[in-house]
Amino acid sequence: MVILMITGAVEAKGYTSGASTGGVEAWSVSRLEARLEEIDSELGALASCSMRSGTGSVGFRSEHHPGPHQPEWVQVDLEKETSIDQIVLVPAIWRDTQTGFQADGFPIGFELSAGTGIDSERIAVFTPEDDLLPRVAPLVVSFPAITASWVRVEASVLSPRAWDQAYLLQLSEIMIFAGEENVALRKPITSSSSSDAGLDPPRKKESVVDGFVPYLMDAAQGEQSIPYVSPIGIGPQPRMSIDLGEVFSLNRVHLHAVDSSDTVPQTTLSDFLIPKRLRIEGAKRSDFSDAVLLVEYAQRTIFDTGPILMRRFPETPCRYVRLTAVEPYTDKWFHPGESVIGFSEIEVFSAGRNVAMGRAVEINFEQLSLDRSLSTLTDGRNLYGRILSLRTWMEQLARRHDLEMERPRVADELNLRYHKQKKLLQRMAWLVALLGGGIVIILLIEKVLRQKVIFRTRERIAANLHDELGANLHAIGMLGDMAREEAGASDRLTEIVDRIRSLTDRTGSAARYCASMLEADDLCSNLTEEMKRSSYRLLADAEHEITFEGEEFLQELPPNKRIDLFLFYKESLTNIIRHSNATRVTTHLKAEQNRIFLEITDNGVGFPADSNHVPSALKRRARLLGAQLDVSSIKDSGTRITLHLKLRRSRRTR
Repeated sequence: MVILMITGAVEAKGYTSGASTGGVEAWSVSRLEARLEEIDSELGALASCSMRSGTGSVGFRSEHHPGPHQPEWVQVDLEKETSIDQIVLVPAIWRDTQTGFQADGFPIGFELSAGTGIDSERIAVFTPEDDLLPRVAPLVVSFPAITASWVRVEASVLSPRAWDQAYLLQLSEIMIFAGEENVALRKPITSSSSSDAGLDPPRKKESVVDGFVPYLMDAAQGEQSIPYVSPIGIGPQPRMSIDLGEVFSLNRVHLHAVDSSDTVPQTTLSDFLIPKRLRIEGAKRSDFSDAVLLVEYAQRTIFDTGPILMRRFPETPCRYVRLTAVEPYTDKWFHPGESVIGFSEIEVFSAGRNVAMGRAVEINFEQLSLDRSLSTLTDGRNLYGRILSLRTWMEQLARRHDLEMERPRVADELNLRYHKQKKLLQRMAWLVALLGGGIVIILLIEKVLRQKVIFRTRERIAANLHDELGANLHAIGMLGDMAREEAGASDRLTEIVDRIRSLTDRTGSAARYCASMLEADDLCSNLTEEMKRSSYRLLADAEHEITFEGEEFLQELPPNKRIDLFLFYKESLTNIIRHSNATRVTTHLKAEQNRIFLEITDNGVGFPADSNHVPSALKRRARLLGAQLDVSSIKDSGTRITLHLKLRRSRRTR
């Protein structure tokens, strides 16, 4: 037993669904856009689901029930074992005043089965979860070919009919295909129940296989072709004959009625220009001396006509086909009682192919006007464009349904993504604006802080210049007094004047150096070089040694710390020169990740044992640094100045 689950997606003749409609939430935007473009492109190449109007048969309708869970079935007897590979269920259509055309009474839970005798195979099973409704298009179920002599549609869950909500099984047409042949056409029907109660169509169960569907063949391609209409008053038994060019084994004929549905409301009945009685014959000889009756059509009621009259017959070898209007259509309005006939297309089939395409048509009556060319009867086109094969037509309508159901889901998801992207872009724009504003504010704050640091640094340099110049000028004044007192001693006076000269030179150099520091863009950028230069300059008359550890950490100090540390060192050397009478000075600077240690020792006179005096200038410099200062005398002789500066990590970076 084979079970095939299909939910309306067409699987035959290149119309397989191009993408799964489930899980679109997980698709990317580019995939959604591509899929939407694919759907629109494919829809443009598919037949439209145009509804026919006028009078005609509706199809099969079972008895009605108060609830949905009532078994109903309808079965087509194929009369002989046949290889089949597709079943088409065409819904009966209701014109809903709110939603437009909708399927009426189409089952939502059912199975399709087929068999020979008492043997059966389950072809497909549908449940309410398959969401077959709403729909107006046919449901096409394709499957690997099987042999069957009957096909059954057995409903387990019914849907309500629109006008009274009673539950029933209703179908417009059942088609069963063996390749291109609808082998269900006009075959015997049995059912579990029927609402026809012996009445004539529109709802006799036999109308479910009469070949009439609720659609007009409206293909997406092909140019329009104007139907052929004969002159009025063509006389008794007008004939049309077609030479197929060679002998074909014929088994089917389709007669397309004149497309009278081009007006709304339709101006004529569905039997417009269709003969009341029509005989179709085939022959191998052009004079039809060996004519064989292929089809005999008789219109008993208005429900025996429709857009396409389809008839199958046993395979018959023929080259010539002749249509004889035994009882032509008679005009009821302009020329009452006068005979006239007309068709949009005549198709004659052999092995599923229309062998009448492009063949010339001959008539036995006079063609009075060239406005209606006989060539339109076999040009393969109708009022809407190209005429499709019956199977392709149903497949395209089913495929259109699938795509039109998929498209809103894809479009809605894509619009949702666009909306999310728009909101995200708006948020990003606000964030960029805030970040830009924050960066500007940070830069302004940094600029202000840098200016403040530079200002404070230059204040310190100015203070250093003040101290330097003040001390030197004081010394110059004292030397001047000494020179006045020693005015009589020429040698002593010369020495004092030389010292004055040396002191003024040092004062000038100090002033120039401080001025250069004030003008520099990056103050004290190389601390070790500045300290070496100052020690060589200030301790030119004494022996001195200066060493460093961890110079890489010194370079990471903020500029203000480097300057303050340099000025502290310079102030220390100045005090040693002035007060210690030292002949030897040693400096050691050690920098680590989180602290700096500076030690300066000399061999000068040191401090008295009972003195706690620390020069105020050194205290001030240490306070500006935020460092701990210790000044002490060495045991034998001299002074040790130590500075301990602790660093916070965030302050070490530039």
